[in-house]
Parts: sequence; C-alpha cells; structure tokens
Amino acid sequence: MKRILLFVLTNLAVMVVLGVVASLLGVNRYLTANGLNLSSLLGFSLIMGFGGAIISLLMSKPMAKWSTGAHVINQPANQDEAWIVSTVQRLSERAGIAMPEVAIYEGEPNAFATGAFKNSALVAVSTGLLQGMTREEIEAVLGHEIAHVANGDMVTLTLIQGVLNTFVVFLSRVIGYFVDGMLRSKDDQSTGPGMGYYITSFVLDIVLGFVASMIVAWFSRQREFRADAGAAKLMGRKQPMINALARLGGVHTAELPKSMAAMGIAGGIGQLFSTHPPIEERIAALQNSAG
Repeated sequence: MKRILLFVLTNLAVMVVLGVVASLLGVNRYLTANGLNLSSLLGFSLIMGFGGAIISLLMSKPMAKWSTGAHVINQPANQDEAWIVSTVQRLSERAGIAMPEVAIYEGEPNAFATGAFKNSALVAVSTGLLQGMTREEIEAVLGHEIAHVANGDMVTLTLIQGVLNTFVVFLSRVIGYFVDGMLRSKDDQSTGPGMGYYITSFVLDIVLGFVASMIVAWFSRQREFRADAGAAKLMGRKQPMINALARLGGVHTAELPKSMAAMGIAGGIGQLFSTHPPIEERIAALQNSAG
C-alpha cells in the first residue's frame, strides 16, 4: 500500500513540477495563446504516461503465464515440484513477504518474478534451469527472484517508466508547438496545430522514448545487483549465487517476452538498452561485497 501511495504522490509531484516550470518559462501563456490548454496537456501526459504502465503492471501475472505457458504448481505432482514450492516458501518467510505463486515453464535456462503487489507475486523457473543446475544454485536463483519481489521492483520500475513516459509526452508536444509556431508565416491566420507540430511531436516521441528506455534499462541493471545481493543474504552466503551466475554465463539463456525481460535472471542485448548487467560484472560485484 505504501508503494502505491508513493506511486500516486510521485505522479502528482511530476504534474505540479511540470506546471510550475512551464509557467516560469512562459510556456503556459504560449500554449494558451496557440489553442493548447496546459492543464489539459498535463492531464493527457498523465494518462498517456502512466496508463499503459499501470495496466501492464496489473496484468503482469496473467500475461506472464500466457506468454510463457507457465504451469502454476497448485499441488506438487512430484518431489522436485514439492522441493521448489517449499524452497520458495522458506525464502519468502525470510524475506518477510507472502508466499508467491510458483510456476514452471518449458524453455532454456531462465527465471522471472512478476506481479503488481509483493504479497501476491508470481515466481517462475524454466525447465532448462531446473535440469541444468544443482539444487543449491536453483535456490540461489529463486532467492534472486524473491529479492526482486521483496524489494518491490515491479512497482518501482513501473513508477520510473510512468514518470519518464509523462515527460516524453509533455515535452514532445510543447516543443512541437514551438516548432510549429516558428514555421508558420506571419500571415498565417489558421488556428490549431499545423504539420510542424505533428511531425515534431511524432519524431520526439520516438527520440525521447529511446532516451527514456536507456534510463529505465540503467535502473533495471542496478536492480539486478541488489537482487543478487538479496539472494546471498537470504541464503546466508554468496557463493551459491556466484555459482549460479557462472553457470548461466556458460549456457544459452532464453529470451523472455519483452514485457517481462526486466524481471528475468538473465537476458538483454546491447549495453545501453540491456535490462541486465554482464554476468561477469554481477559475479565481480558479489565477490567484492562484504559478508
């Protein structure tokens, strides 16, 4: 509940800051004079910026199950499933969160955690990961995902994405109106935005969207270091997580669906847009950490 409240308050703060800055820069007068109401623009930016992010967060569990074909373990069918469920339960109790749903899906080595609330999350592991790791290493991976849940990473990432989306929508349209005004001739008496506005705002939506994606990816990479450290703390030692990462670094890890890539144990191509740091950096960070 605290994170949801923070989510709302942060969004309201963004709206206030945008309004104050726009007024100080004279943007409010400019937009009003050209037929665009600032409060309407801020409201539109809010809806566009946070609407998709919130919907994605609320739908994350059913979408994760559908996109990966994950099978939720309601009643363990064998000893391996019973061990996984009991391990997640034990780690969840140590982390101070409610027992998440536990699922298995067919695929090469990977795992993920998702869900709108940390006390009703989903933790899933692939068959490839279960077949290619020791139980100690699997426990470390499960600890990593539990740490994501306990840290509230799903909500935090949505919050950051929503704030950045809001800035993208707002700035692209404000700049679009300035450009449109400069391109109009003095004799142009037409009202409403012209082609300069539409083209500029469209291009800036793409350009600023790429910048926003890089910022979100950078934050996601920092979360992975924290989740690795969280797994080591939950297990009481860091070597199992180091071993699990080393094993992941030596195998082909399956790519998760885009909407879930940031929640996986491994993945990402391209340093600026990668949601995960290189395995080598994660191992080095654990080795150099205290305890």
